[in-house]
Amino acid sequence: MEFTRKANIHYLEPELLRGANISVQGFTTRHEGVSRAPYNSLNLGLNTFDSPHSVQGNRSLLARSFGAKAEKFVMVSQCHGSDILVIDEPNPDYAHFHKLECDGIITNQPRVMIAVGVADCVPLLLLDPVKRVVAVLHAGWKGSAANIAAKGVESLVKLFGSDRSRILAAIGPAIGPCCYEVDKPVCDAFSANGVDWAESASESGAGKWKLDLAGLNRAQLLDSGLSNENIESADTCVSCDHDRFFSYRRDGGETGRQAGFIMLS
Repeated sequence: MEFTRKANIHYLEPELLRGANISVQGFTTRHEGVSRAPYNSLNLGLNTFDSPHSVQGNRSLLARSFGAKAEKFVMVSQCHGSDILVIDEPNPDYAHFHKLECDGIITNQPRVMIAVGVADCVPLLLLDPVKRVVAVLHAGWKGSAANIAAKGVESLVKLFGSDRSRILAAIGPAIGPCCYEVDKPVCDAFSANGVDWAESASESGAGKWKLDLAGLNRAQLLDSGLSNENIESADTCVSCDHDRFFSYRRDGGETGRQAGFIMLS
């Protein structure tokens, strides 16, 4: 992936998805918006104490920079689960989707920009260039324990007839194992769902582990039938990169949200 700019937006773009040439997509940084400290400046999360007017302005800026209408920019109310919203027909009022509680969005509708907000969690983008369908998923530890990555892939296959061998995936910037220590309840949640904990976490003390969320989601995508060459990872720790990214854990909860976004041309 490489950092680039589109109009007023500085973002990280996955080269793999760009090469399909049917969509625009990326992972925003914290720069170029209108929010004031500590949310400076491109805060896209309404679930913060930032001014809602500033957040809506930032969302409109993101949409317009990529040629989308602000009213066709869709983010949902994320709840750290694994439910996924499917938008498979034109809608007269996309704004009502913002109130729905889920952690993923899938659409085959052109010119509808879908996005998830993150500040440590993993943003995932999926693209089937043949069936022309895209997805964006929010994978925190709870969503990852519930295997939301696999649920996204299965939804493309079952609802849109996607071939797993053709699905492309991009794993965006997230907190790395260098900065993400978790405790036994997190370990238990993964074990209860049959996730191989030892492959994604390393013990760092009594009842403590360093968890590789991005690596875990890559493994789940591979287990879902995606090929390794069709998965691209940012390999960037948002907690370490204070200048470019928000981090909930690093900033003690008082911080903004960057986004993973995608839109069919």
